[in-house]
Amino acid sequence: MKKNFIAISCLLISLFFAQQSIAQNKIVVIQTDFGLKDGAVSAMKGVANSVSTDLKLYDLTHEIPAYNIWEAAYRLEQTVRYWPAGTVFVSVIDPGVGTNRKSVVLKTKSGHFIVTPDNGTLTLIASSLGIDQIRQIDEAVNRRKDSQKSYTFHGRDVYVFTAARLAAGVISYEQVGPLLPNKVVNLNYQKPELVGSVIKGNIPILDVQYGNVWSNITDSLFNQLKPHYGSIIHSVIFYKNKQVYTGDMPYSQTFGEVAEGKPLCYLNSLLQVSFALNMGDFAKTYQVASGADWSVEVSLK
Repeated sequence: MKKNFIAISCLLISLFFAQQSIAQNKIVVIQTDFGLKDGAVSAMKGVANSVSTDLKLYDLTHEIPAYNIWEAAYRLEQTVRYWPAGTVFVSVIDPGVGTNRKSVVLKTKSGHFIVTPDNGTLTLIASSLGIDQIRQIDEAVNRRKDSQKSYTFHGRDVYVFTAARLAAGVISYEQVGPLLPNKVVNLNYQKPELVGSVIKGNIPILDVQYGNVWSNITDSLFNQLKPHYGSIIHSVIFYKNKQVYTGDMPYSQTFGEVAEGKPLCYLNSLLQVSFALNMGDFAKTYQVASGADWSVEVSLK
């Protein structure tokens, strides 16, 4: 009986410390709208290394268009799930810097951490990976020393400093700050849904290098229309509910299945319904952009 008690106690202790160390894999991934023309990103990495030179620092992107919270939300959605549990992400697209928006660390149900202002950046990742907990950053503790007079660079002074401390194991998640209700500021957008014989969705992003238009309509939802390769897909694209494009195109496995310059519907690398012109720029040709205000409807012809 005593041996069993000791074994169970040891197991519980090991599980406790395993849970405590989940954020201590020393990986920090940084996203901003700062660009790389100046020293802002370098300063953030310097702060992180000042916490611990054992950290592994990676860039998600620093080319988010200025103030574009929606694209920040999408890039997290595109990326987070592919990193190991315990990875700490820093996302600083913060047009409200210095105002009363909350600075938070969200822990997803998958065990990832996102350090960011709660301004809509967490819209998609909170929905897809789920919210385990959210804590508000206690800046009395988790703020770079002697930075209190700086009001416009919380990415350096608060966010990456907190992320580095969490990833390095200097603090536990519980020491980030007080627990908040499990809800975030959400941006409004068209969630994918089947309405009769029509699927409605959002255009979250463009494949900007090639001008392809990506939707948030998953392959599993699209398959409810029972398409096959060669089926003609009718698509209608809207901006703020105003129609900007309508057209028919084949559902194709690859771009080369249609003639050069012709449109096609295909599944992108995330297995989401997308539209392209073979060897052309669909978005530029039809003046289509992306974001929360862009939506699309697809159906079989």
